Amino acid sequence: MKRSITAAILALFIPIILTATQPVVSDTVISTETTTQADVKPRIVILATGGTIAGSAASATQASYRAGVLSIEQILASVPGLENIADLKGIQVCNISSQNMEQAIWLKLQNTIDSLFKNNLCDGVVVTHGTDTMEETAYFLHLTVRHSLPIVIVGSMRPATSLSADGPFNLYNAVALAAAPDAKNRGVMIVMNDYILSADDATKEHTVNPNAFGSPNYGHLGYMRDGDPVFFRESRGKNTFSSEFNISGHKELPKVEIVMSYAFASSVATNALVDSNVDGLVISGVGHGNYNTAIAEVVEKALSKGIAVVRSSRILKGGVDLAAEEYEPRVPVAFYKSPQKARILLMLALTKTKDPREIQRIMMEY
Repeated sequence: MKRSITAAILALFIPIILTATQPVVSDTVISTETTTQADVKPRIVILATGGTIAGSAASATQASYRAGVLSIEQILASVPGLENIADLKGIQVCNISSQNMEQAIWLKLQNTIDSLFKNNLCDGVVVTHGTDTMEETAYFLHLTVRHSLPIVIVGSMRPATSLSADGPFNLYNAVALAAAPDAKNRGVMIVMNDYILSADDATKEHTVNPNAFGSPNYGHLGYMRDGDPVFFRESRGKNTFSSEFNISGHKELPKVEIVMSYAFASSVATNALVDSNVDGLVISGVGHGNYNTAIAEVVEKALSKGIAVVRSSRILKGGVDLAAEEYEPRVPVAFYKSPQKARILLMLALTKTKDPREIQRIMMEY
């Protein structure tokens, strides 16, 4: 019989709890004869999901590789100095290429992190992840983990066996960030190539280069230097501890799909999705979120069936606001959220409401 995630986590940490020499401290300083508060390192849990950071190639210079091969223990062994900045515990959640990320893994990650924080089992969490869908997992956790402690997502663009693997230093920076006192209350963060990015705007901008991630609308959250974070801005919009989304007990989320708009796009794909009775559609529009007459006719059909529709743009910068051409209140706009992030936010919004006015409020506030 499978144990619950919470029970499994508690079982994993019982030896640590029973052998701890330093009690949990609050504003009151608690001292012992052998250990001082300053000696206690932050407790960081690393949740491993696979990806290129756990990848392996046939040679140190080969471009092609297999993702999700190495275990969390092997990855940690490749990063010298981690033990100096934090007390570490690794949990292998899965070991996959992130193009194969599934909703069940998202829910497991959210539930696991929530359990770790609720039971005071760590001071921060790092998630190792493939870069293909890293921004989506980060944004989902940004909206659903209702805690203020640091959550950092990290990966690499080159496999662990590469001559110039970027994973070890990225992971070092991620652990250092999660352990930093200034990292609290900032929502979910991504660390890649020394840059700190907020899940609210982080996106993959290059397919293979190590400097692959950017924040096209808001700019980087900060950067890492000598193991310390330097922050430029705060995370925009509601998130984590200020989020209204409570998915506790949810086994699955509403089904939302994305439709791409392009020159003389047909309505075949949109029609098929509407006929499959999805709960919501996000239009990845051209320009300021525009789509042609063929798609517009199917949007009307979707609305008549009670399917929520949100309008976004395939353009990297600028988003879609209330001044969009032919703005229709029944079709909320996504503002600066990419189509893939608008999809996640609509999935969560639909756990609360189908009212387009409420969905528009949510799109504005998050």
